[in-house]
Amino acid sequence: MNDKDFSIFENKIGISFKNKDILMRALTHRSFINENRQLGLEHNERLEFLGDAVLELIVTVHLFNAYPDKTEGELTAYRSGLVNTSMLSSVASTLSVNDFVLLSRGEAKDTGRARQYILANTLEAIVGAIYLDQGYEKAQKFIEENILTFRDDVVDKRLWQDAKSRFQESAQEHANTTPSYRVLEEVGPDHDRLFTVGVFLGKDQTAKGEGKSKQEAEQDAARMALEVKNW
Repeated sequence: MNDKDFSIFENKIGISFKNKDILMRALTHRSFINENRQLGLEHNERLEFLGDAVLELIVTVHLFNAYPDKTEGELTAYRSGLVNTSMLSSVASTLSVNDFVLLSRGEAKDTGRARQYILANTLEAIVGAIYLDQGYEKAQKFIEENILTFRDDVVDKRLWQDAKSRFQESAQEHANTTPSYRVLEEVGPDHDRLFTVGVFLGKDQTAKGEGKSKQEAEQDAARMALEVKNW
């Protein structure tokens, strides 16, 4: 059963939902439904789909207006830096989403990269729920207050730059070598694969990363390697 008080979360984000069921749906992961079918709840994947589009539109419009001299490619890179899994899961953690999301017992025990995906996806679902329940302007305000505040950091510190490119440049500069990547593990069904990729300098594994595609896992591994090496 659900014993979470979602009104605390509403207070946390400063939004009182007209339809409380929409908020509950946004915070309900598919795994919880599988264990609690008798409750008749819906999971959050449709809201995640909607929220992803709303988030992308609002961030895109903001960047378009903020950087009138930047090219399409540069704006795309900035947007990617603001809406990637790491950023969204970090924002979700700050908002204590982890304390309110409804998960299966198994998922609730997982605190690794898989949890980051769940938190990022849940944040997108929350954006979708805000848009449906409160309208575009409230969704825009939520995104401006919780995600776009990181814009200057992302742009000025070049956090938007492709992590593999950054790590390759750093590896050539500091270690005089080019990194290589290797798939270490693939799990899950074809429609929901999770790849684990290792990044190597010579024969030594520097770090590993996870993603829903090999490319995403390689990017994650490169980000982890930059942190490990402090480059």
